Order: sequence, then C-alpha cells, then structure tokens
Amino acid sequence: MAWRSHGTTNDEMVDALNANGVFESDRIKQAMKSVDRGHYAPTSPYMDHPQSIGYGVTISAPHMHAKACEAVLDLLRPGARVLDVGSGSGYLTHVFAELVKPRGTVIGVEHIQPLVDLAQKNTAKSTEGRELLFNGSITYVKADGRKGWTGKGGEGGYDVIHVGAAAVGFHQELIDQLKRPGRLFMPVGERGNQYIYVVDKKEDGSVEKTRLYGVQYVPLTDAPPE
Repeated sequence: MAWRSHGTTNDEMVDALNANGVFESDRIKQAMKSVDRGHYAPTSPYMDHPQSIGYGVTISAPHMHAKACEAVLDLLRPGARVLDVGSGSGYLTHVFAELVKPRGTVIGVEHIQPLVDLAQKNTAKSTEGRELLFNGSITYVKADGRKGWTGKGGEGGYDVIHVGAAAVGFHQELIDQLKRPGRLFMPVGERGNQYIYVVDKKEDGSVEKTRLYGVQYVPLTDAPPE
C-alpha cells in the first residue's frame, strides 16, 4: 500500500501515507505536512516514488522518509541532535528539524557541493525553512558522511543518525558518534540484497543491530571527481 500513497498536494500525500498505515504518529503527520515536498523534489513531488536529483542521487519515496521517522521517533525529542548522512535535496533534514523543535539541531551531510547548495536553496524556499537555517537548527555541510561529522555542531554526538544511501557494511565511526542512548538508521548491503538496519547504542555502551526489511537505495560512495 505504501507505493499507492500519492496525492495532488502535500497534505493529500501525507494523509494517504497515514491512511495506508505507513506511520501512525500524529507528530510525523504534522511534521511532514509542515514541509512541502514540492520544494525538494523536481517533478511530481506528491507521487510516492523516488526521483533523481542529479549526480547519481535520488530523493527517496515519501513512504521511506515516513518509515525512517517512525523507526527513530522515540529519540526525536525537542532538543535532540540529528545527523542526516546523504541529505540530498534537504527534504528529510527539514522534516527531522520539525520533529526536534524547539532547541533541536539537524546537520545534513553531502559529499557533493552542488547538492549542499541545492539543499540550502530548497530549505530557504519557505519561511519556516529560512528560520531554521537562520537560528542554526539546520546546517548543511560538505563532508564524507561515512565518517559522520564531528565539526561545528557535531560535538558531543547524536541522538539519531540517519543514512540515506546503502553502505556495504556498518561504519564504526557512525556508531561511535551515537549518544547513549542513540540510534542509527541505515540501509546495508549490495544492490539487490539491501536491508534497513537500526543500530541501538544502549546506556551502558552496548550495541544492538536489528534488521527490518528489504530496500533498494543508491550506494554510499566516494564523491565523483571534481
């Protein structure tokens, strides 16, 4: 049912995702309604399928963004810190920022400068997005997301790390940057054999990995030559 969650407006799309059981939380519903996907997807933004945004990168289907939020929702509290690896056009970064308001921060990481610029531009299309950029609730940086981000804004670790591309294996540097408790959401595996995993770091520092469901993501790779 997820792939049928289409709409002609942002509200219709979110209502369809909710009606089809993709998520249950009213918090997710309100956050996704607060962020117009039309600002982030180049064509047919309210259709439930991924789209190319250039550079071999896609914006995921809306149902995958909703599922990612659902999987980490209990840690997306006001004031939480989130790292969005492979932030692409900026859509999910903005949704996360809505879920951790007030006082929360989200850092979107891309290894391609034009995509960093695109996310910044897209987020600034709305009054709410401009405010989140202005007050530091959202920051986009160019870096190798496989190594996380320990620069400005990344000190002290993250409550949630989301990875928007498929890794061949688990990246220990990402797990190391989780708080206690903290949660990593990431697709792992080669194309055709990828699964979503959640990696929970407990209060005592122990780590538990849980496989959820099969997916098809673009790979987490080196940046293309400039």
